[in-house]
Amino acid sequence: MTGTKARFFLLAIAALALTSMIATLVALALFGGAAPMQFSDPGPVVRWGTPLVKLVMNLSMGIAIGTLALSAFAGNPEEQRRLQPVASWASSLWLLSGSIYFVMTYLSAAGVPLSYGPEFSSGLWLFATEIELGMLLAFNVGFAFLLSLLTIMFGAGRMTAVNAAIGMAGLYPLAESGHASSDIGHAVAVNSMLMHLVGISVWVGGLVALFAVYFDDPDRRKALVSRYSTLALFAFILVAISGLTSGFIRLYAPEDLLSGYGLLLIAKAAVLLVLGGFGAWHRINLISKIEHKPIGFASVLVVEVAIMGVAAGLATALARTAPPQNPAQFTAPTPAQILTGDPLPPELTELSWVSVWDVDPLWLTVSILAIALYLNGVRILRARGDKWSNGRTASWIAGMLVLAYVTSGAPNAYQDYLFSVHMVGHMILSMMVPVLLVPGAPVTLLARAQAARTDGSRGLREWVLWAVHTPYAWFISHPLFAGLNFALSLVMFYYTPLFRWATEQHLGHQWMIVHFLITGYLFVQSLIGVDPQPHKPPFPVKLMLLIGTMAFHAFFGLGLMNEKSLLLADWFGSMGRTWGPTPLEDQAIGGAFAWGVGELPTLVITLIVVYQWSRTDDRERKRLDRASDRSGNEDIEAYNKMLENLNQRRERSR
Repeated sequence: MTGTKARFFLLAIAALALTSMIATLVALALFGGAAPMQFSDPGPVVRWGTPLVKLVMNLSMGIAIGTLALSAFAGNPEEQRRLQPVASWASSLWLLSGSIYFVMTYLSAAGVPLSYGPEFSSGLWLFATEIELGMLLAFNVGFAFLLSLLTIMFGAGRMTAVNAAIGMAGLYPLAESGHASSDIGHAVAVNSMLMHLVGISVWVGGLVALFAVYFDDPDRRKALVSRYSTLALFAFILVAISGLTSGFIRLYAPEDLLSGYGLLLIAKAAVLLVLGGFGAWHRINLISKIEHKPIGFASVLVVEVAIMGVAAGLATALARTAPPQNPAQFTAPTPAQILTGDPLPPELTELSWVSVWDVDPLWLTVSILAIALYLNGVRILRARGDKWSNGRTASWIAGMLVLAYVTSGAPNAYQDYLFSVHMVGHMILSMMVPVLLVPGAPVTLLARAQAARTDGSRGLREWVLWAVHTPYAWFISHPLFAGLNFALSLVMFYYTPLFRWATEQHLGHQWMIVHFLITGYLFVQSLIGVDPQPHKPPFPVKLMLLIGTMAFHAFFGLGLMNEKSLLLADWFGSMGRTWGPTPLEDQAIGGAFAWGVGELPTLVITLIVVYQWSRTDDRERKRLDRASDRSGNEDIEAYNKMLENLNQRRERSR
């Protein structure tokens, strides 16, 4: 490191550490986050040490993930190698602090002192293998261990993106173990916390990583800062949406804003708004002046890092502060609430399909951002005079709106209680949404709208084009594999433990959504895709695949309709519903939906395939006509002459 670079990098780290630690200690002292516990108090060392260790874990986790994200999205191979030590040291510190936090959390939960005897060891092992909180924290440590090895082994190239994905996956156990995860609205709480952790990590860690390469090459400063600014914008959106959602979940009345938890929440939101203002200032005023005042811009970034430290400290103290109590009178939980964590929704009527909502902030954000990015790509094309079909745009928007509805509307609200509604959601995710998204040709739009990078780095365009041209993508996009995968997934999902996992566990439910979407998208793309694809099967093969899929859906649906036993009887049969059909009747209705609802998109795909086939024949005929005109109809004359010769041979043979 040069002297200036080392000075600013160490100044940024010191500012982040100092302000975050001060904010944590002050907030804990003011709002009672480290107050003695009523039962089994572990002592002041654990009470004060646990949040401080968690602060170190959060900061190191954020720096590791943010560094890898910036490296994958903004850095060329040389810059990625320079950022490798930052990611590696941060991952190692994450591993160390995560391990200490795991032990201190056990001490706090068990109320026992630290010792070296077999009883302590067995209790710690039980905490890690049998208790959900301990298991989640152990998984977090495991991800840190894996990342610390991979960041040492791979310093540049495509593995930077893989490592960033592994780091973000390591955030999920912390989101699942959050203090709102056991409340009503568990899914909303976990998804909003995951969004918050990802956004904060990319935002804070990316800014710290920026200091590690900011002074290396003056010609690269503007590009690096601009690309970080793009990442920070999306991170701010995630943090803002998840912060509002978390506040809505934990506050029950307006006066709760004046509680210790509410005041900390307000302070944290205010700090994040200030940071958002810094980001807007960067994009509007400062990035264009980097070449003239690089030191001044770096000084502003140090101030921003210090404010980020305050936000991190407040977030750590907030996690240790008791939230407001639910003022509702305690009532014995119903069977549905014991199973799902949420009360039974009202009776499903025709009006319920549009009036009952269970908003999922993660998938709603995905849908809205996908629409916004698509419209921005269309805007870029039209600004330079290129055309883009309004039909494709409308199809993409409709697909994302349907995705938002099925993940936040009535299908999401009732799917845990009614198998039939679950099956409706499955059919929409795997068939209707892909049928709308595939004609939107998102890969083609991205390739045309975003300029190719020439500096050795990879942006969104480069990563997507690489992903769709890998041998793995070649294999799973083959029409035969896509068709088999689409059809057999029905049996493999509903008649294996996967169905129970996806029903009972939040992570399994998220996997189910992603799996249905990808499986359906690959199948539809192989048949009617507009984006370039490595396989071009003949149209008769496409129709045969469609007929086979339609038949499989019919047999699967009929099988469910005639099934005499209940799938997940201890779940769907134990909800205690007093309205609607019986669980077995509802399962038969779900089978009818699997047959009937699945056939409608199949019919649409069939019509599109037939239309594309006719257009291909028309284009081929026109091509042959043009070739014939260019040759002076020589091909027609040759054909007529061949017929005349055949006729003469037939006459001579007589």
